[in-house]
Amino acid sequence: MARITYVEFNGTAHSVEVANGVSLMEGAISNGVPGIDGDCGGNAACATCHVYVDGAWTGKTGTPNEMEDAMLDLADGKRDNSRLACQILASDDLDGLVIEMPETQH
Repeated sequence: MARITYVEFNGTAHSVEVANGVSLMEGAISNGVPGIDGDCGGNAACATCHVYVDGAWTGKTGTPNEMEDAMLDLADGKRDNSRLACQILASDDLDGLVIEMPETQH
C-alpha cells in the first residue's frame, strides 16, 4: 500500500492510499481524485491520465516505454517528467510519492 498525493493544476492536493499492484490512474479514479480521466481504461491509448513525476522518484516509477512516450507526445504540456498514471503501479516503494497534474487532460 502506498500513500500517493495527487496535486491538481490549481494546487489542490488529494492524498489517498493505493493498493500495491493498482495503477496510479485506477487509484485516482477509485478515490474520486478529479483531473485524471483514464478514458481508455488504462491501456496507454489516450493520455487522459497524464501526470508529472518529480525527478527524485523516476528511479522507482521507471521511465516511459516507447508506446507510452508516443502517447505522451499527443498530450498537452508534455515535460521531461511526464508519465501516464495508468503505466505506474503502486508499491511500497512509492509510498509518499507526489504527482502533479497538467492544466488539462485533453
